[in-house]
Amino acid sequence: MLSLSDPRKRWFALAILSLLVLVVDQASKWAIDRFTSPGAFRVVIPGVLNLVHTTNPGVAFGLFADSASPMLAPLLIAFSIAVICLLLWLLATGRAGGWLGEWGLAFILGGAAGNVLDRATRHSVIDFIDFHLGPYHWYTFNLADSAIVIGATLVVIELLRDWHPSSEHA
Repeated sequence: MLSLSDPRKRWFALAILSLLVLVVDQASKWAIDRFTSPGAFRVVIPGVLNLVHTTNPGVAFGLFADSASPMLAPLLIAFSIAVICLLLWLLATGRAGGWLGEWGLAFILGGAAGNVLDRATRHSVIDFIDFHLGPYHWYTFNLADSAIVIGATLVVIELLRDWHPSSEHA
């Protein structure tokens, strides 16, 4: 395990992780946008993984994608920026918990920044990973979404690991 006892070194490492997530996410979306046309479909692993060039003007799982409200995009951007500011504050003030929580929030921060950058520049998010296993089919997603899920999983693991029920409930 990387020892980052100095808060400045730890903050720097977390910032680099968030930035790396953002850069890899944006590079993947650029490649999909550049080398495929909207609606393109390519089987990568038959029966498991496809690449599909789609855009999502809504939020997770396509919620609000059909909304005609001109206020949707600005509201989503404002909410995302508020979440990013909260994550930055938690990380900068050392209130993110232990290393799992810190790394989890850094992943979430990078993913949120990737998706808000899409919303601000493209007015929708590029999704392209189409994963299914047998009858189970996930919504199409991107690397930013994956980073958010990985980050949330790390945070939950830390919460469960550090959770000690009181003796009254035992």
